[in-house]
Amino acid sequence: MKQLIECVPNFSEGRDPQVIKQITDVIESVEGVKLLDVDPGHATNRTVVTFVGEPAPVIKAAFLAIQKACEVIDMRSHTGEHPRMGATDVCPLIPIANISMEETAEWARRLAESVGRELDIPVYLYEAAATSPERKNLAVIRAGEYEGLPEKLKNPEWKPDFGEARFNAKSGATVIGARDFLIAFNVNLNTTSVRRANSIAFDVREIGRVVNDPATGKPLKGADGEPVRQPGELKGVKGIGWFIEEYGIAQISMNITDVQATPLHIAFEACCRSADRRGMRVSGSELVGLVPLSVMLDAGKYFLNKQQRSVGVSDKELIKIAVKSMGLDELAPFDPARKIIEYNLEASNPDGAKKLVNLDLVSFADETASESVAPGGGSIAAYVGALGVSLATMVANISSHKRGWDDRWAEFSEAAERGQKLKAALLYAVDEDTAAFNAVMDAFGLPKGTADEKTARKAAIQLATIGATEIPLKAMRLAFHSFNLIREMVEKGNPNSITDGAVGALCARAAVRGCALNVKVNAVGIDDKVYVEKVLAEANELSAKADQLEAEIIKVVQEKMGV
Repeated sequence: MKQLIECVPNFSEGRDPQVIKQITDVIESVEGVKLLDVDPGHATNRTVVTFVGEPAPVIKAAFLAIQKACEVIDMRSHTGEHPRMGATDVCPLIPIANISMEETAEWARRLAESVGRELDIPVYLYEAAATSPERKNLAVIRAGEYEGLPEKLKNPEWKPDFGEARFNAKSGATVIGARDFLIAFNVNLNTTSVRRANSIAFDVREIGRVVNDPATGKPLKGADGEPVRQPGELKGVKGIGWFIEEYGIAQISMNITDVQATPLHIAFEACCRSADRRGMRVSGSELVGLVPLSVMLDAGKYFLNKQQRSVGVSDKELIKIAVKSMGLDELAPFDPARKIIEYNLEASNPDGAKKLVNLDLVSFADETASESVAPGGGSIAAYVGALGVSLATMVANISSHKRGWDDRWAEFSEAAERGQKLKAALLYAVDEDTAAFNAVMDAFGLPKGTADEKTARKAAIQLATIGATEIPLKAMRLAFHSFNLIREMVEKGNPNSITDGAVGALCARAAVRGCALNVKVNAVGIDDKVYVEKVLAEANELSAKADQLEAEIIKVVQEKMGV
């Protein structure tokens, strides 16, 4: 699955649209990057830009944007309400999908090293990319702002992580790092009272509320002279109450800065409990900006678990449950294609409509039956495998709410969830196989006139052919692994669905056998005989075991049927 990161650079210009456009233009010039949002502020004289993509193109776009900001922004004449220390004040990277914070921090370090070396800008690393605990906090690094940089850079304790400790009067300094995703989330209340909305915000936000002296009604002071606070319920959450005239209601406006500590659905539930204690009711909510798919899927699973329902359902169903449970569509329709980052990217991808998995059944069959050589047997084998494990997943979901089996819902929910993961991986392989075949064809089409061209062409063909072997090999392993779930559902699942499990076994065997044939035919063209021997041995072994498992499952089904 693709790794996705988000980049949210803050540029010290919010008043000149032409300057801002020059920066966003270079971001959009990078293939594989999607510009999601541009938010200029006049009073702050600052623009927050949001874009997303796979790590390498995002880093390229971030570098070009920082470079362009150096050209078009002059900090010597900059004024604004927001703290800042450079033309590109801060540039955080945020892990979105299939990438860890540690990996994201490493990409941040690569970007910082390039900026410091090539653009003559002092660069500091913060948050997850920080080189010391003292530098994790952005506010600490930015203390003194642009005007304090000349003296700051003379202090050995503030030597930049990258770049020279030399004041760049035009561009200042930049802070680059990796942090968690920030979710802007508003919870709707059945009241117009800002005071009452604030009371809920104080209950839930991490900083809590100031404690007043019951005798005087004034804030209590601690030994340090600061107000004493009663902490709120939620870690990594900032919040305040406000009235939205457009909707005629009060809201709790929250920034969830640590979605690992406080997932979206947990923040919503905390507001519901507080509102209920205070005689109010949460009527819905709204998301400001975009969220990663995982946030919505986790919410859907949470609310299904509360109902003791199987969580092994499609992503579409999980999102629907999340939206309805939190009332995300109360004030305006919730469009997953616009609000979920991964779907937003997919919708804007011109190749998205060409994906086989996006075709309907008739179109898929028509495409397969056309004169085009792709999709071929490898894609069909992967798809058959996806159908096989889907049948087992269906049995698990049916079993999870079978009358009289209420105490077993979690068992079947877990099984269905395993099935959904296998199904998703096999569906992904459908288009992977076609892409791998096209890569082989492209390699064969390379020029072969000179000796160097012939050598490069041969190497490219070998590499592409290995790739075309690895895809069906992976799909074969996935289809084989699905036998575990299929057998489990035939033996323990709803007895009325045993034939569905049997058909799943037939599909799984066909998928393993079909993928094995593709492994073998591609392996013929590979020069690495040690590799070929290894993959052929695995293909033969899994094919034989698939035959055996299919026969065993069919036997169990026939015995249960009494035939």
